[in-house]
Amino acid sequence: MRLFGRSAGSGPGLGGLRRRLGVRVEGGLLETALTHSSFANENPALCPRGDNERLEFLGDAVLQFTVARLLCERFPEAGVGELTRLRAAVVSEQALFRAAEDLGLGEHLRLGKGEEASGGRRRRSVLADAFEAVVGAVYLSSGVRGAETFVARWLGPFVDRAAEGPLLDHKTALQEAAQAAGREVVYRLVETSGPEHEKVFTVEVTVDGVVAGRGTGRTKKEAEQAAAGEVLRSGGIQRQEMMG
Repeated sequence: MRLFGRSAGSGPGLGGLRRRLGVRVEGGLLETALTHSSFANENPALCPRGDNERLEFLGDAVLQFTVARLLCERFPEAGVGELTRLRAAVVSEQALFRAAEDLGLGEHLRLGKGEEASGGRRRRSVLADAFEAVVGAVYLSSGVRGAETFVARWLGPFVDRAAEGPLLDHKTALQEAAQAAGREVVYRLVETSGPEHEKVFTVEVTVDGVVAGRGTGRTKKEAEQAAAGEVLRSGGIQRQEMMG
């Protein structure tokens, strides 16, 4: 019994993307990896293999394994707690979203009309999920070796960043900066979307009552970390000092 449909063909316009992947991926699997559930629901006749959710499920597991192996090789002296924390950062929604952008997945996604109109092609959660699905497609096409090559290529920069030193706890860093500047930081949950088993949280962070950053994540804590990181990258505290 086949768990995932396969085809020797290639989806239209996917030649450039397949070359960027750097590993062999069967065309039918790649097309499925790029098919959002909204498109499959609206166009069932065009999606005989369904949407990308099963490949995303598989890709998530493959990512956990391949990134864990990369980190064990890179940090031979690190303890389990530190490795777990580093892996969580490397496979976070933010990291996968950036990797998907670097790969150019957005322009190739198959989206339903509503998802397209609402900005799904650039939505962080959609792109991160698509990246996981592509990892699943790579694994089925090229095995563990191919998946490791692909992950090292596209998530390598995040592993390299971890190699330079401990990854920042953005919330703590922002709080310390705010306290030093005499500012008040408040986090507010502004949106919850997605099915019950796969919710996406959106959080805004304000500095002295002014919205300074916004982040999303699969938990409230991850969304708060993403929002704090956005403030730190944009120099939000310094801007508030200039405005105050």
